[in-house]
Amino acid sequence: MRGILASSIGVICAAALALPLAPPSTAADARPAPTAGAATRAAGTARPDVPGSTQSLSLGPLTRDRASGATVLGLAPRAVRPFSLLGVVWDDPAAELHGRVRVRTRAAGTGVWSGWRDVETHYADHVADPGSAEGAADGVRGATAPLWVGESDGVEIRVQPEPGEGEGEGGGEGEGAGADGFGGGEFGVGESGAGGLGVGESGVGDHSVVPSGLRLELVDPGDEALEGPRIGVMSAEATAASEANSALAPLGALEIPALDGERTRQEYLTLHGAELTEQQRAEPYIGPRPAIVTRRGWGADESLRKKRFVYTGKVKAAFVHHTASGDNYECAQAPSLVRGFYRYHVRSLGWRDIGYNFLVDKCGRIYEGRAGGVAKPVKGAHTMGFNTDTTGIAVIGSYGSKKPSSSAVKAVARLTAWKLGLHGMNPRAKTYLKSAGGNLYRKGKKVRLNVISGHRDGFNTSCPGGKLYKKLGTARATAARYQGR
Repeated sequence: MRGILASSIGVICAAALALPLAPPSTAADARPAPTAGAATRAAGTARPDVPGSTQSLSLGPLTRDRASGATVLGLAPRAVRPFSLLGVVWDDPAAELHGRVRVRTRAAGTGVWSGWRDVETHYADHVADPGSAEGAADGVRGATAPLWVGESDGVEIRVQPEPGEGEGEGGGEGEGAGADGFGGGEFGVGESGAGGLGVGESGVGDHSVVPSGLRLELVDPGDEALEGPRIGVMSAEATAASEANSALAPLGALEIPALDGERTRQEYLTLHGAELTEQQRAEPYIGPRPAIVTRRGWGADESLRKKRFVYTGKVKAAFVHHTASGDNYECAQAPSLVRGFYRYHVRSLGWRDIGYNFLVDKCGRIYEGRAGGVAKPVKGAHTMGFNTDTTGIAVIGSYGSKKPSSSAVKAVARLTAWKLGLHGMNPRAKTYLKSAGGNLYRKGKKVRLNVISGHRDGFNTSCPGGKLYKKLGTARATAARYQGR
């Protein structure tokens, strides 16, 4: 069926590309960059943040798949404001998108269109726990994984639903050009198609197949990260995020520096000495603290997130993820990717902050994720059912068929040796975690898991990709060695 679809889309796209691209999105179907803090900037205390922007475009019916009769949703080729990361969102966070999402983009400055790329549709497992305040908050949406495409100024997207009960019946346009059809440009996007028509809404098919309110989110992560601290112009939110790491680095620091083993042990005793046993004080098992790029270092716009920090009891385990955002990035671009994930999680998905506690790029650099302090038990939104008493580490990229770099695996080992060591956990051991509910373990069940686990150990998912998952044994052994075990 996918072969027939590709053939059908190829013919239609050839016809569409003979037409001029649609103009950039209008105010009706694009959200402007946030203006929070404008008064502060006018007062002469401007933040050196890199806010970026998000364009949000409704997806409407385009044509029908010949084999199944299912309505293909999306957007015809169009020019848009520059962006570098994209994803698809919908209204109901509990709904799933059963189908295939493919996009192609036009590189800014060259006018060259990419080939078609798949977007990972399963992302509901990288979220807050069921029933939690964050998971049940107003404005939370369902979404695909984000896809990094590099700086682009044109986009085309197709959402091909899996056949469902009732597919191929009811109204809607036919395969060829109709009165509102694809052959004449977009299908009413921002006009008759505004509001993100789903298959069920257009009278063809089952509401459960394609969620309602489908929108394409185009994220501009903003300018390059900061080159210096500039403490005098820090906002209240940026100051709070930096102060959460005050025991480790000066206010406004762009990076928490690495420490050797002895200095890390001294710091550990300073932070936790009063709560340690005599044996733990005499022989603490903790790996040397790795260098960590702070939120200020990667350029977080702190006005986007919720102000309050949320903590869990302790860190008993680390869940390793991949971002499923593709591998087409240079390490120098990693701060831009982190800013893109942050904006996508908060602005597009409605989360309180970026979901992961830490991120690691393919060159082995470690980035602070969710705000609240890297040495503290910050509660993330990364493994549905197991966000309590855990930390989430995402390796930037997709590792289903591609091996992670040795630098990234080593960085995961260094980070877990230190972070788990702060809480007395052995990277090669197992621990018990209480499930908050998911598709593998019912709510309330105590589950025995590796102290360093893959996302798929707590939820039925392909994350962190088969190739990265196979490296977790190496990470466990290396982390234990760093701890001196």
